[in-house]
Amino acid sequence: MILNSTKVLALCGSLRAKSSNKGLLRYAQANAPEGMSIEIANLADIPFYNSDITDTPASVTALLAQFAAADAFIFAGPEYNYSISPALKNAIDWASRAPNNALLGGKAAAIMGAGGGMGTSRAQYHLRQVFVFTDIHPLNKPEVFANAFSGQFDADGNLIDEKIQENVKAQLAALATWSQQLRK
Repeated sequence: MILNSTKVLALCGSLRAKSSNKGLLRYAQANAPEGMSIEIANLADIPFYNSDITDTPASVTALLAQFAAADAFIFAGPEYNYSISPALKNAIDWASRAPNNALLGGKAAAIMGAGGGMGTSRAQYHLRQVFVFTDIHPLNKPEVFANAFSGQFDADGNLIDEKIQENVKAQLAALATWSQQLRK
C-alpha cells in the first residue's frame, strides 16, 4: 500500500544562515522523492523550554503546528561538545510536552549531519537516545554523515559533494518507505 504523500518537517540544530546542516536540508528539500514534501522549520526565535511559561509564544505555537502536521521528520545538526545542539534538543523538548506525546510518538525520522572529525556520529547517537523516550522511530540506514570542513559544501553551506548528495537521496527514499510502513 502506497500512501499519497509524506509531509516531512525538517529541523536544523544550527541557527547560522550558511550552516552546512541547513545546506543538507535545503538539498533534501530540493530533491525530495515524488510524493514527499519537506518543510524546514525556523528555530531561531524559539525560547528555551520553561514550564513556567504560561502563554505559549507565537513562534512555539507555529512550530508545534508544524510538528502536528508532519508525518515524519528529518533532524540535521552539528555536534556540540560530543552531543546534540541546544536548538535541536529545545525544539524536541517543546514538542514532547504535548498531551500523550501526540506530536512525536510513532512518527518516522531520518537523521543527518555535517560536522568535523567524525561528522556528527556522537550527536546522532545521542539523538537516537532521545527518540527512545519520545517514541520517534528513527530510520537506521542509510546514514548521512558529512564533513563540514572538507570541501563537501560551498561557502554558502550548500551541499556540493555528489556522494553525500546520493546518500541524502537514498535516505529520503528510505524515509518515505519507513514512514508509510509506520502509518499503515
